[in-house]
Amino acid sequence: MADQTKFTGTDTYVAADDLMASVEVAMELQKPLLIKGEPGTGKTMLAEAVSKALGKELLIWNIKSTTKAQDGLYMYDTIQRLYDSQFGESGVDDIAHYIKLGKLGEAFKKEQQVVLLIDEIDKADLEFPNDLLWELDKMEFYINETKETVKAKIRPIVIITSNAEKELPDAFLRRCIFHYISFPEPDLMRQIVNAHFENLEEHLLEQAMKTFYRIRNIRDIRKKPSTSELIDWLRALMIGGVDPDTIDKKLPYLGVLIKKDEDLETIKMVSR
Repeated sequence: MADQTKFTGTDTYVAADDLMASVEVAMELQKPLLIKGEPGTGKTMLAEAVSKALGKELLIWNIKSTTKAQDGLYMYDTIQRLYDSQFGESGVDDIAHYIKLGKLGEAFKKEQQVVLLIDEIDKADLEFPNDLLWELDKMEFYINETKETVKAKIRPIVIITSNAEKELPDAFLRRCIFHYISFPEPDLMRQIVNAHFENLEEHLLEQAMKTFYRIRNIRDIRKKPSTSELIDWLRALMIGGVDPDTIDKKLPYLGVLIKKDEDLETIKMVSR
């Protein structure tokens, strides 16, 4: 696909107007786009959609509780170098041979602009975002072992997701364009669902969505079903040949939508 300059969604990712506008602003201002929203609203899929729509390579840096900022820049494999020196391997004196770039480093080295997803940044410790301030702002970092500065040849499109498990530092937030993906209203949800199905029977969709939003509106539900779970549920209903008119009463395959025991009990009590 030839490069485009404006993100308008894809055939399988339906983006709201305000989200498309935020992507465009972040690209124009050359700032990271920080995306928040409840699980299942398409935060991670946004980066994939931007990559596909603009015809750019996607690099994904999945953040874990043990991830350090240094991991995204580079790693110096001292153990491999020591091992090679013991067995007389050639090239041991070339330290650069033992430098492995992380995902941020890879993005900086690319000849063409890429999309870099830093996924679930709030899983790391509180210092993690602050440790990336210089690199994300200046788009460069220094490798002490080789005395080399790695500077982005072309600034990547950076998309950062957060599930709001931790508050992010103000200094980090100031450097980002922020967007909260609101849960889709029924009209937008209908478009999203139809993008995933070729021949979805209208009455089935109508009854399933009616039940889905009723469940989401139950006050005591702890983990509300998400967009991705609605899509899975619709597939289950189709496979099972469920009569659409029985969905709201019988709640078939409820375990596809609801993942907590207490929520299942709450729904059963409300539905009696």
